[in-house]
Amino acid sequence: MMKKILIIEDEPNIIELVAYNLKNNGYEYISAEDGVMGITLVHREKPDLILLDIMLPGKNGYDICRELREEGNKTPIIMLTAKNDEVDKVLGLEFGADDYITKPFSVRELMARIKAVLRRYEENNPAETNDYIIRIGDIEINTDRHEVKVAGNIVMLTLKEFELLCLLTENRGHVFSRDQILDKVWGIDFVGESRTVDVHIRYLRKKLGQDDNEEKYIQTIRGKGYKMQ
Repeated sequence: MMKKILIIEDEPNIIELVAYNLKNNGYEYISAEDGVMGITLVHREKPDLILLDIMLPGKNGYDICRELREEGNKTPIIMLTAKNDEVDKVLGLEFGADDYITKPFSVRELMARIKAVLRRYEENNPAETNDYIIRIGDIEINTDRHEVKVAGNIVMLTLKEFELLCLLTENRGHVFSRDQILDKVWGIDFVGESRTVDVHIRYLRKKLGQDDNEEKYIQTIRGKGYKMQ
């Protein structure tokens, strides 16, 4: 099966160069030019490896790496950096990166490192399941099993509550209007009121142990909609 590589890099010429060589070496690729979109694609596309630039608009590479590791995401990460400072390399590894390569880099060296990191990951995770877990605070979401736990206890959600929770958690920080949520969760053919979203948000908050006036997980953005912390 073709491996999928996510390139998170804000320099279009580097994306083009790396993408061309990934394709020629039998990899599938996707790309993002800022940190926020990058982490969204990690959750949505579930890549096999991430090529992650450090200096990014929106959210830097260190923050992305740390956030993914804290939520339990084990996707291999190779940091791309224009800095030669040893401290930057050490920081990347401390935040959970698997390897790093300094710009300007040889394409041949980059391809060799990608192969080595993927091989090492597969050797170290022979019994790894395909279950994808998202963790936020006390919440643990298994998207493959459609299972949600809060503080270790399974919480029973309806299908729409689960899909709503996944939409918000996989796009953390992004504000969705009620109409956008209706389109993405209920579908564009849904005939009903936007109040449906408010009702489901209220039930979902209650099941997650969040009071309506709390901003612990799901935030209400007045006049705009909802977002996940």
